[in-house]
Parts: sequence; C-alpha cells; structure tokens
Amino acid sequence: MEVRWDILVIIIGAGIVTFIPRVLPLMALSRIELPDWGMRWLHYVPISVMAALVGQELFTQDGELSSLADNIKLVAALPTLVVAIKSRSLLMTVLTGMVSMMLLRLFF
Repeated sequence: MEVRWDILVIIIGAGIVTFIPRVLPLMALSRIELPDWGMRWLHYVPISVMAALVGQELFTQDGELSSLADNIKLVAALPTLVVAIKSRSLLMTVLTGMVSMMLLRLFF
C-alpha cells in the first residue's frame, strides 16, 4: 500500500483545524472563574442548539417552509415529545419517534 503524502497532509491539517477551535476555548475557560450569570447562560446552550436543529428539521422540507397540513414529521413529533417529557428516557423517546414515523408513513 502506497502512502500518498498529499492526502496524509490534508488529513492531518483537517484534524488540526478541527482540534484547535475546540481545545483553545476549553483551555482558556478552565483557567478563569466565570460569574454565575455566565454559567447559567452556558447551561442553556446545548438545548438551544438542539431546539434549532430539531425545529429546522420539523418545519422545513427541501429548504422551504413546509405546510403544517401535510407535515407527518410534525405529527410524529407530538407523541415523541410527550414520551420524552413523561419518561425522560432517550431510548423510549427514540423508539417512539421511530414507531410514529413508521406508522405514519405506512398509513399516509
């Protein structure tokens, strides 16, 4: 097997470019004490990112705003949301979403 040096350099460069933006903020923030309001603000970042990703998937189709009348993803999200709130189990939530989509695609 021949090693193509140009591909190896690209892979190493991509690794460095991915690694630096993740490690530098972590190293900088580990040395300073953040105020309480900053810690509370950072606490909401993951859920905000997840809501943006899920919202985009639920309300758009092919890059355009989808109609609420025939949006089966939105209909499948309703029982999934209820199970997520009630059970707080990732496995049950994912299974409910998968079964909901399967049944909706089967019948509609």
